Amino acid sequence: MPAQDDEEQGQVFFDESDIIHEVDVDEEDLPDADDEDDIENIEDPDDSIHIFTGHTGELYAVACSPTDPVLVATGGGDDKGFLWKIGHADWASELQGHTDSVSTLAFSSDGQLLASGCFDGLVKVWDTFGNFKRTLEGPGGGIEWIRWHPKGHLILAGSGDCTAWMWNVDNGNCLNVFSGHDAIVTCGDFTPDGKTICTGSEDATLRIWNPRSGESIHVVRGHPYHTEGLTCLSISSDSTLAITGSKDGSVHIVNITTGKVVSSCSSQTGSTDGNPESIECVLFAPNFPWAVFGGMDQNLTIWDLQNSSPRFICNHEEGVTCLAWFGASKFLATGCCDGRICIWNCLSGECIETFKGHEHAIQSLAVSSNLEFLVSVSMDSTARVFEIRDFC
Repeated sequence: MPAQDDEEQGQVFFDESDIIHEVDVDEEDLPDADDEDDIENIEDPDDSIHIFTGHTGELYAVACSPTDPVLVATGGGDDKGFLWKIGHADWASELQGHTDSVSTLAFSSDGQLLASGCFDGLVKVWDTFGNFKRTLEGPGGGIEWIRWHPKGHLILAGSGDCTAWMWNVDNGNCLNVFSGHDAIVTCGDFTPDGKTICTGSEDATLRIWNPRSGESIHVVRGHPYHTEGLTCLSISSDSTLAITGSKDGSVHIVNITTGKVVSSCSSQTGSTDGNPESIECVLFAPNFPWAVFGGMDQNLTIWDLQNSSPRFICNHEEGVTCLAWFGASKFLATGCCDGRICIWNCLSGECIETFKGHEHAIQSLAVSSNLEFLVSVSMDSTARVFEIRDFC
C-alpha cells in the first residue's frame, strides 16, 4: 500500500529493523496529566544550606542573635517559638508556654536575652539557651511587635488594644503605657540614641513620645500624611528621621524633632480595582543617604534622601513583603509573595541573585551577626538559611 494512503487512513507501520532499543516501563511510574504542577515544583531548585522544620504552622517571625552568628529564633502560627542553630540540626530549644501565635521576636542588643511576643497579649523573656526568665503582662490585645532599647534591658511593645507598653525586663516592672492611638499600634521603635519613641497605628497617625514621661510630643496626621493605616516604620541611624509606609500605598519621611513631613512618595501602580497597593516594608540604609521600601505593587524603591526622588525602582514578579540589609553594605534582600528572595546591589539597582526553596510567601528575613547567613521564614512552615558571605 502506498505511504500516502497509509497517512490518509491514520496508520503507520514499522519493520522490526526500525527498532533501535526496547525499554520496559512501569505504568505506575508514568505521571498523570493532572500532575504537571507537581513536576514543575520538583524541578525548582532549593538554594538553602539549612532547613529548620520544627514548626507545624505558618511562620511569622525570625531573629538572629547580635552576638552568636549561628543562633536563630523563629515563631509562628502553631503557638510555638524555637531557638536553633545554623548547621547544628540536632540542637533546638522550644520556647514553651505561649497560648496563641508567636507574632514577633527580638534579641537584646547585648545578645543575652530573647523576647517573644504573642497574640495572647503576653511578652515572654528567655535566655539564649531557651530557659524561661519572666512574663511581661498588661496589654489587653495581641502583641504586634517588640523592640529592645538600644542600650539596656528595656522592652517596647505595640498592642492590638491601641496602646504601647514599656517594661524594665530585669525586674518585670511596667515603666510606661503610651495611650493616644485610636486603633491597633502596628509598628514602632526607640530612636537609636534611646531618647525618643515613635509608634504608628491603623488610625493613620504617627506619634512621637517622650519615653520617660509618656508624653506625646508630636502627632503626625492629615494632609500631607497617610490616609489609611500605617503598616511599617523605620528610624534613621542619627535619630532624626522616621519613614512610614501605609495601606494607602504611600511613604512619608518625618522629621522627628519637628513632627513635620519632609518627603513623600506614592506607590507606582494600583490594584486591578483602582485602589492603591499597600506598602509592606521600609528601611533606612545604614551607610548611605537612602531609604528603601517595598509592597504589593511588586516594586522595591531605592529612595535618594538628598534629592527626595527615586534612585531606582526594582521590579519583582510578585509583591514584596520584607527587607533586610546586609550590615552596612550596599546589598539588600527582598522577600516576596512567590517564596523567592532577591538580592539587590543598591548602587546599581541590579538583582544579582535570586534564592529559591520556599513554596509560599516569605514573612520575615534576618541576617546573622557575621554577615554570612540570611535566614527566612515562610507560610510554608519552614525556616531556611542561605549563604551570603560572597556579598559582604
